[in-house]
Amino acid sequence: MAERKSRVDDSFKDDVAAVGRIAAVPKILDVVCQSTGMGFAAVARVTESRWITCQSCDHIGFGLKPGDELTIGTTLCAKVREIREPVVINHVDASETYRGHPSPATYGYQSYISVPIFRATGELFGTLCAIDKRPARLESPETIGMFKLFAELIASHLDADDRLAVAEAELIDERQIAELREQFIAVLGHDLRNPVASIDSGMKLLLRQPLNERSRQIVTLVQGSVLRMGGLIDNVLDFARGRLGDGLTLEWGEENSLDAALMQVVEEMRIGHPDRPIDVAMSIDRPVRCDRARLGQMLSNLLGNALTHGAADRPIEVRATTETGRFVLSVANGGLPIGEETMKHLFQPFFRGEVRASQQGLGLGLFITDQIAKAHGGAMSIISNETGTRITFEMPLDSAMLAQQS
Repeated sequence: MAERKSRVDDSFKDDVAAVGRIAAVPKILDVVCQSTGMGFAAVARVTESRWITCQSCDHIGFGLKPGDELTIGTTLCAKVREIREPVVINHVDASETYRGHPSPATYGYQSYISVPIFRATGELFGTLCAIDKRPARLESPETIGMFKLFAELIASHLDADDRLAVAEAELIDERQIAELREQFIAVLGHDLRNPVASIDSGMKLLLRQPLNERSRQIVTLVQGSVLRMGGLIDNVLDFARGRLGDGLTLEWGEENSLDAALMQVVEEMRIGHPDRPIDVAMSIDRPVRCDRARLGQMLSNLLGNALTHGAADRPIEVRATTETGRFVLSVANGGLPIGEETMKHLFQPFFRGEVRASQQGLGLGLFITDQIAKAHGGAMSIISNETGTRITFEMPLDSAMLAQQS
Protein backbone atom coordinates (compact mmCIF):
# COMPACT_ATOMS: atom_id res chain seq x y z
CA MET A 1 0.00 0.00 0.00
CA ALA A 2 2.88 2.38 0.68
CA GLU A 3 3.90 4.22 -2.47
CA ARG A 4 7.63 4.54 -1.91
CA LYS A 5 9.64 2.31 0.33
CA SER A 6 13.40 1.75 0.69
CA ARG A 7 15.78 0.45 3.32
CA VAL A 8 17.21 3.27 5.37
CA ASP A 9 20.89 4.14 5.02
CA ASP A 10 23.41 3.97 7.89
CA SER A 11 22.72 7.54 9.04
CA PHE A 12 19.54 6.55 10.89
CA LYS A 13 20.34 2.98 11.92
CA ASP A 14 21.18 4.09 15.45
CA ASP A 15 17.78 5.79 15.83
CA VAL A 16 15.95 2.71 14.53
CA ALA A 17 17.98 0.50 16.88
CA ALA A 18 17.32 2.81 19.85
CA VAL A 19 13.55 2.51 19.40
CA GLY A 20 13.97 -1.22 18.88
CA ARG A 21 15.60 -1.51 22.31
CA ILE A 22 12.50 -0.10 24.01
CA ALA A 23 10.64 -3.23 25.10
CA ALA A 24 7.40 -1.30 25.65
CA VAL A 25 7.04 -0.03 22.07
CA PRO A 26 5.42 -3.16 20.52
CA LYS A 27 2.88 -3.18 23.36
CA ILE A 28 2.24 0.55 22.94
CA LEU A 29 1.55 0.10 19.21
CA ASP A 30 -0.73 -2.85 19.88
CA VAL A 31 -2.69 -0.86 22.49
CA VAL A 32 -3.01 2.04 20.00
CA CYS A 33 -4.50 -0.27 17.37
CA GLN A 34 -6.78 -2.10 19.80
CA SER A 35 -8.12 1.03 21.49
CA THR A 36 -8.73 3.04 18.31
CA GLY A 37 -9.60 0.29 15.85
CA MET A 38 -6.76 1.49 13.57
CA GLY A 39 -5.06 -1.13 11.40
CA PHE A 40 -1.54 0.32 11.29
CA ALA A 41 0.51 2.16 13.92
CA ALA A 42 4.17 3.14 13.92
CA VAL A 43 6.94 5.07 15.60
CA ALA A 44 8.67 7.09 12.88
CA ARG A 45 11.91 9.06 12.82
CA VAL A 46 11.02 12.35 11.15
CA THR A 47 13.47 15.01 10.01
CA GLU A 48 13.12 17.92 7.62
CA SER A 49 13.84 15.63 4.69
CA ARG A 50 13.34 12.04 5.91
CA TRP A 51 10.61 9.70 7.25
CA ILE A 52 11.87 6.36 8.54
CA THR A 53 9.97 3.53 10.20
CA CYS A 54 11.45 2.61 13.59
CA GLN A 55 8.77 0.14 14.78
CA SER A 56 5.35 -0.79 13.41
CA CYS A 57 2.21 -2.79 14.14
CA ASP A 58 0.55 -3.72 10.86
CA HIS A 59 -2.84 -5.48 10.66
CA ILE A 60 -3.80 -4.17 7.20
CA GLY A 61 -0.76 -5.04 5.10
CA PHE A 62 0.53 -1.49 4.83
CA GLY A 63 3.94 -3.07 4.40
CA LEU A 64 6.35 -0.93 6.42
CA LYS A 65 8.97 -2.62 8.58
CA PRO A 66 11.73 -1.09 10.79
CA GLY A 67 14.19 0.74 8.55
CA ASP A 68 11.75 1.30 5.67
CA GLU A 69 11.37 4.87 4.41
CA LEU A 70 8.64 6.99 2.90
CA THR A 71 9.12 10.19 0.95
CA ILE A 72 8.66 12.91 3.59
CA GLY A 73 6.64 15.15 1.25
CA THR A 74 3.97 12.48 0.83
CA THR A 75 3.27 12.22 4.58
CA LEU A 76 1.32 14.39 6.99
CA CYS A 77 4.12 13.95 9.52
CA ALA A 78 5.86 16.79 7.68
CA LYS A 79 2.93 18.96 8.83
CA VAL A 80 3.30 17.67 12.41
CA ARG A 81 6.98 18.58 12.32
CA GLU A 82 6.15 22.05 11.02
CA ILE A 83 3.46 22.96 13.56
CA ARG A 84 4.86 20.80 16.41
CA GLU A 85 1.31 19.76 17.29
CA PRO A 86 -0.77 16.62 16.68
CA VAL A 87 -2.66 16.18 13.41
CA VAL A 88 -5.89 14.23 13.90
CA ILE A 89 -8.43 13.25 11.19
CA ASN A 90 -11.57 11.21 11.93
CA HIS A 91 -12.70 10.98 8.31
CA VAL A 92 -10.65 12.35 5.42
CA ASP A 93 -13.57 12.64 2.97
CA ALA A 94 -15.54 14.68 5.55
CA SER A 95 -12.59 16.96 6.41
CA GLU A 96 -12.57 20.41 4.80
CA THR A 97 -8.84 20.67 5.52
CA TYR A 98 -7.57 17.27 4.32
CA ARG A 99 -10.07 15.78 1.85
CA GLY A 100 -8.10 17.18 -1.07
CA HIS A 101 -4.68 16.48 0.42
CA PRO A 102 -2.52 14.14 -1.69
CA SER A 103 -1.27 12.08 1.26
CA PRO A 104 -4.57 10.22 2.03
CA ALA A 105 -5.05 9.52 -1.65
CA THR A 106 -1.48 8.27 -2.00
CA TYR A 107 -1.69 5.83 0.90
CA GLY A 108 -5.42 5.06 0.86
CA TYR A 109 -6.40 5.97 4.40
CA GLN A 110 -9.51 7.67 5.78
CA SER A 111 -8.54 8.07 9.44
CA TYR A 112 -5.20 9.42 10.66
CA ILE A 113 -3.50 10.54 13.86
CA SER A 114 0.11 11.64 14.39
CA VAL A 115 1.57 13.01 17.64
CA PRO A 116 5.09 14.51 17.91
CA ILE A 117 7.77 12.82 20.05
CA PHE A 118 9.95 15.44 21.71
CA ARG A 119 13.32 14.69 23.32
CA ALA A 120 14.34 16.28 26.64
CA THR A 121 16.31 18.88 24.67
CA GLY A 122 13.13 20.02 22.91
CA GLU A 123 14.26 18.45 19.63
CA LEU A 124 11.58 16.62 17.67
CA PHE A 125 12.62 12.99 17.24
CA GLY A 126 9.65 11.89 15.20
CA THR A 127 6.03 10.85 15.59
CA LEU A 128 3.74 8.22 17.02
CA CYS A 129 1.19 7.77 14.24
CA ALA A 130 -1.66 5.52 13.11
CA ILE A 131 -3.77 5.15 9.97
CA ASP A 132 -6.70 3.08 8.68
CA LYS A 133 -8.69 2.90 5.48
CA ARG A 134 -11.91 3.28 7.48
CA PRO A 135 -13.07 6.35 9.43
CA ALA A 136 -12.43 6.31 13.19
CA ARG A 137 -13.33 8.44 16.22
CA LEU A 138 -9.97 10.01 17.10
CA GLU A 139 -10.70 13.65 17.89
CA SER A 140 -11.37 13.09 21.59
CA PRO A 141 -9.32 14.29 24.60
CA GLU A 142 -8.96 10.70 25.80
CA THR A 143 -7.46 9.39 22.54
CA ILE A 144 -5.20 12.39 21.95
CA GLY A 145 -4.12 12.30 25.62
CA MET A 146 -3.25 8.59 25.33
CA PHE A 147 -1.12 9.24 22.23
CA LYS A 148 0.66 12.13 23.94
CA LEU A 149 1.33 10.01 27.02
CA PHE A 150 2.77 7.19 24.90
CA ALA A 151 4.88 9.70 22.94
CA GLU A 152 6.31 11.07 26.19
CA LEU A 153 7.05 7.54 27.40
CA ILE A 154 8.94 6.71 24.20
CA ALA A 155 10.90 9.97 24.44
CA SER A 156 11.77 9.21 28.07
CA HIS A 157 13.15 5.80 27.08
CA LEU A 158 15.20 7.35 24.26
CA ASP A 159 16.68 9.92 26.64
CA ALA A 160 17.52 7.18 29.17
CA ASP A 161 19.16 5.14 26.40
CA ASP A 162 21.34 8.12 25.49
CA ARG A 163 22.36 8.65 29.11
CA LEU A 164 23.24 4.97 29.44
CA ALA A 165 25.34 5.07 26.27
CA VAL A 166 27.23 8.13 27.53
CA ALA A 167 27.81 6.49 30.92
CA GLU A 168 29.08 3.29 29.29
CA ALA A 169 31.42 5.26 27.01
CA GLU A 170 32.78 7.22 29.97
CA LEU A 171 33.27 3.99 31.92
CA ILE A 172 35.20 2.44 29.03
CA ASP A 173 37.35 5.57 28.77
CA GLU A 174 38.02 5.50 32.51
CA ARG A 175 38.99 1.83 32.39
CA GLN A 176 41.32 2.40 29.45
CA ILE A 177 42.93 5.38 31.17
CA ALA A 178 43.33 3.39 34.38
CA GLU A 179 44.91 0.46 32.56
CA LEU A 180 47.34 2.72 30.69
CA ARG A 181 48.23 4.54 33.91
CA GLU A 182 48.89 1.30 35.76
CA GLN A 183 51.01 -0.12 32.93
CA PHE A 184 52.95 3.13 32.80
CA ILE A 185 53.48 2.99 36.55
CA ALA A 186 54.82 -0.56 36.39
CA VAL A 187 57.28 0.26 33.60
CA LEU A 188 58.31 3.52 35.26
CA GLY A 189 58.98 1.80 38.57
CA HIS A 190 61.16 -0.89 37.05
CA ASP A 191 63.09 1.50 34.80
CA LEU A 192 63.84 3.89 37.67
CA ARG A 193 65.34 1.28 39.99
CA ASN A 194 68.69 0.96 38.23
CA PRO A 195 69.59 4.67 37.95
CA VAL A 196 68.50 5.31 41.55
CA ALA A 197 70.63 2.40 42.76
CA SER A 198 73.60 3.77 40.78
CA ILE A 199 73.19 7.22 42.34
CA ASP A 200 73.00 5.68 45.81
CA SER A 201 76.17 3.66 45.22
CA GLY A 202 77.95 6.75 43.91
CA MET A 203 77.02 8.79 46.99
CA LYS A 204 78.29 6.05 49.32
CA LEU A 205 81.59 5.95 47.47
CA LEU A 206 81.93 9.72 47.70
CA LEU A 207 81.38 9.63 51.46
CA ARG A 208 84.43 7.38 51.78
CA GLN A 209 86.57 10.08 50.21
CA PRO A 210 87.95 13.13 52.02
CA LEU A 211 85.35 15.89 51.50
CA ASN A 212 85.02 19.39 52.80
CA GLU A 213 81.97 20.25 54.88
CA ARG A 214 80.02 21.80 51.98
CA SER A 215 80.59 18.77 49.74
CA ARG A 216 79.58 16.40 52.51
CA GLN A 217 76.33 18.35 53.01
CA ILE A 218 75.54 18.11 49.29
CA VAL A 219 76.21 14.36 49.24
CA THR A 220 73.99 13.94 52.31
CA LEU A 221 71.18 15.88 50.64
CA VAL A 222 71.47 13.72 47.52
CA GLN A 223 71.29 10.61 49.70
CA GLY A 224 68.09 11.94 51.25
CA SER A 225 66.62 12.47 47.78
CA VAL A 226 67.66 8.97 46.74
CA LEU A 227 65.97 7.60 49.85
CA ARG A 228 62.76 9.41 48.95
CA MET A 229 62.93 8.24 45.33
CA GLY A 230 63.42 4.67 46.49
CA GLY A 231 60.32 4.94 48.67
CA LEU A 232 58.29 6.37 45.80
CA ILE A 233 59.41 3.57 43.48
CA ASP A 234 58.46 0.95 46.06
CA ASN A 235 55.01 2.52 46.41
CA VAL A 236 54.57 2.72 42.65
CA LEU A 237 55.50 -0.92 42.12
CA ASP A 238 53.32 -2.12 44.98
CA PHE A 239 50.38 -0.19 43.57
CA ALA A 240 50.96 -1.54 40.05
CA ARG A 241 51.31 -5.12 41.29
CA GLY A 242 48.11 -4.82 43.30
CA ARG A 243 46.11 -3.40 40.41
CA LEU A 244 47.62 -5.64 37.72
CA GLY A 245 46.93 -8.87 39.59
CA ASP A 246 49.96 -9.96 41.63
CA GLY A 247 48.80 -8.34 44.85
CA LEU A 248 50.85 -7.10 47.78
CA THR A 249 53.36 -9.77 48.83
CA LEU A 250 54.69 -10.33 52.36
CA GLU A 251 57.71 -12.24 53.60
CA TRP A 252 56.73 -13.39 57.07
CA GLY A 253 59.19 -13.84 59.87
CA GLU A 254 59.37 -13.96 63.67
CA GLU A 255 61.13 -10.66 64.25
CA ASN A 256 63.15 -10.32 67.46
CA SER A 257 64.77 -7.03 66.48
CA LEU A 258 61.93 -5.12 64.86
CA ASP A 259 62.86 -2.02 66.87
CA ALA A 260 66.30 -1.97 65.24
CA ALA A 261 64.78 -2.23 61.76
CA LEU A 262 62.40 0.62 62.50
CA MET A 263 65.20 2.77 63.96
CA GLN A 264 67.15 2.29 60.75
CA VAL A 265 64.25 3.86 58.84
CA VAL A 266 64.18 6.75 61.31
CA GLU A 267 67.93 7.34 60.92
CA GLU A 268 67.63 7.33 57.13
CA MET A 269 64.90 9.95 57.39
CA ARG A 270 67.02 12.03 59.76
CA ILE A 271 69.83 11.99 57.18
CA GLY A 272 67.46 13.28 54.51
CA HIS A 273 65.93 15.91 56.82
CA PRO A 274 68.67 17.03 59.20
CA ASP A 275 66.72 20.15 60.21
CA ARG A 276 63.61 18.26 61.35
CA PRO A 277 63.67 16.67 64.84
CA ILE A 278 62.22 13.15 65.08
CA ASP A 279 61.52 11.89 68.62
CA VAL A 280 61.33 8.12 69.04
CA ALA A 281 59.89 5.95 71.82
CA MET A 282 59.92 2.16 71.29
CA SER A 283 58.93 -0.58 73.67
CA ILE A 284 58.81 -3.86 71.75
CA ASP A 285 59.25 -6.51 74.42
CA ARG A 286 58.33 -9.64 72.47
CA PRO A 287 58.87 -11.09 68.97
CA VAL A 288 56.46 -9.83 66.31
CA ARG A 289 55.40 -12.05 63.43
CA CYS A 290 55.41 -9.69 60.44
CA ASP A 291 57.18 -8.66 57.27
CA ARG A 292 59.94 -6.47 58.68
CA ALA A 293 60.68 -4.76 55.36
CA ARG A 294 57.01 -3.94 54.83
CA LEU A 295 56.65 -2.41 58.29
CA GLY A 296 59.77 -0.40 57.55
CA GLN A 297 58.14 0.77 54.32
CA MET A 298 55.03 1.67 56.31
CA LEU A 299 57.04 3.74 58.78
CA SER A 300 58.93 5.42 55.92
CA ASN A 301 55.64 6.40 54.28
CA LEU A 302 54.17 7.69 57.54
CA LEU A 303 57.30 9.70 58.30
CA GLY A 304 57.36 11.07 54.76
CA ASN A 305 53.75 12.16 55.14
CA ALA A 306 54.45 13.79 58.53
CA LEU A 307 57.51 15.62 57.22
CA THR A 308 55.56 16.87 54.20
CA HIS A 309 52.42 18.03 55.98
CA GLY A 310 53.55 18.66 59.54
CA ALA A 311 54.55 22.00 61.03
CA ALA A 312 58.27 22.59 60.44
CA ASP A 313 58.78 23.98 63.96
CA ARG A 314 57.27 20.95 65.70
CA PRO A 315 59.01 17.58 66.21
CA ILE A 316 57.77 14.35 64.62
CA GLU A 317 56.89 11.67 67.18
CA VAL A 318 57.34 7.94 66.47
CA ARG A 319 55.89 5.36 68.86
CA ALA A 320 56.15 1.56 68.58
CA THR A 321 54.95 -0.81 71.31
CA THR A 322 53.72 -4.31 72.01
CA GLU A 323 51.00 -4.06 74.59
CA THR A 324 48.06 -6.27 75.64
CA GLY A 325 48.50 -8.59 72.69
CA ARG A 326 48.83 -5.83 70.10
CA PHE A 327 51.58 -4.27 68.05
CA VAL A 328 51.06 -0.52 67.68
CA LEU A 329 53.04 1.83 65.46
CA SER A 330 52.16 5.51 65.23
CA VAL A 331 53.58 8.72 63.79
CA ALA A 332 52.43 12.15 64.95
CA ASN A 333 53.13 15.66 63.71
CA GLY A 334 52.06 19.14 64.69
CA GLY A 335 50.13 21.42 62.39
CA LEU A 336 46.63 22.27 61.25
CA PRO A 337 43.91 19.61 61.52
CA ILE A 338 43.00 17.62 58.43
CA GLY A 339 39.69 18.66 56.87
CA GLU A 340 36.69 16.35 57.12
CA GLU A 341 36.42 15.84 53.36
CA THR A 342 40.14 15.08 53.06
CA MET A 343 39.87 12.51 55.86
CA LYS A 344 37.34 10.52 53.79
CA HIS A 345 39.83 9.99 50.95
CA LEU A 346 43.15 9.94 52.81
CA PHE A 347 43.95 6.27 52.15
CA GLN A 348 42.82 6.27 48.52
CA PRO A 349 45.35 6.08 45.66
CA PHE A 350 46.43 9.29 43.90
CA PHE A 351 44.88 11.43 46.62
CA ARG A 352 47.23 14.04 48.02
CA GLY A 353 44.91 16.42 49.85
CA GLU A 354 46.05 20.04 49.88
CA VAL A 355 49.78 20.35 49.29
CA ARG A 356 52.11 23.13 48.33
CA ALA A 357 53.89 23.13 44.97
CA SER A 358 57.11 22.07 46.69
CA GLN A 359 55.36 19.06 48.24
CA GLN A 360 54.09 17.28 45.16
CA GLY A 361 53.94 13.48 45.13
CA LEU A 362 51.99 10.62 43.62
CA GLY A 363 49.55 10.27 46.50
CA LEU A 364 50.32 6.57 46.94
CA GLY A 365 52.15 6.53 50.28
CA LEU A 366 49.16 6.29 52.61
CA PHE A 367 47.33 3.98 50.22
CA ILE A 368 50.24 1.50 50.26
CA THR A 369 50.48 1.92 54.04
CA ASP A 370 46.83 0.94 54.37
CA GLN A 371 47.38 -2.08 52.10
CA ILE A 372 50.35 -3.21 54.22
CA ALA A 373 48.20 -2.88 57.34
CA LYS A 374 45.41 -5.00 55.86
CA ALA A 375 47.87 -7.62 54.62
CA HIS A 376 49.09 -7.98 58.22
CA GLY A 377 45.54 -8.39 59.53
CA GLY A 378 45.60 -4.92 61.06
CA ALA A 379 44.14 -1.51 60.36
CA MET A 380 45.03 2.17 60.12
CA SER A 381 43.36 4.93 62.13
CA ILE A 382 43.83 8.67 62.30
CA ILE A 383 43.18 11.41 64.83
CA SER A 384 43.55 15.00 63.72
CA ASN A 385 42.71 18.12 65.74
CA GLU A 386 44.13 21.49 66.73
CA THR A 387 47.14 19.89 68.44
CA GLY A 388 48.23 17.93 65.38
CA THR A 389 47.72 14.65 63.55
CA ARG A 390 48.51 11.08 64.62
CA ILE A 391 48.25 8.12 62.21
CA THR A 392 48.32 4.73 63.90
CA PHE A 393 48.75 1.15 62.72
CA GLU A 394 47.38 -1.43 65.12
CA MET A 395 47.74 -5.17 64.69
CA PRO A 396 46.52 -7.78 67.16
CA LEU A 397 49.48 -10.15 67.32
CA ASP A 398 47.22 -13.16 66.83
CA SER A 399 45.81 -11.55 63.67
CA ALA A 400 49.25 -11.60 62.09
CA MET A 401 49.25 -15.40 62.33
CA LEU A 402 45.78 -15.57 60.79
CA ALA A 403 46.75 -13.16 58.01
CA GLN A 404 49.81 -15.28 57.19
CA GLN A 405 47.73 -18.46 56.98
CA SER A 406 45.16 -16.83 54.68
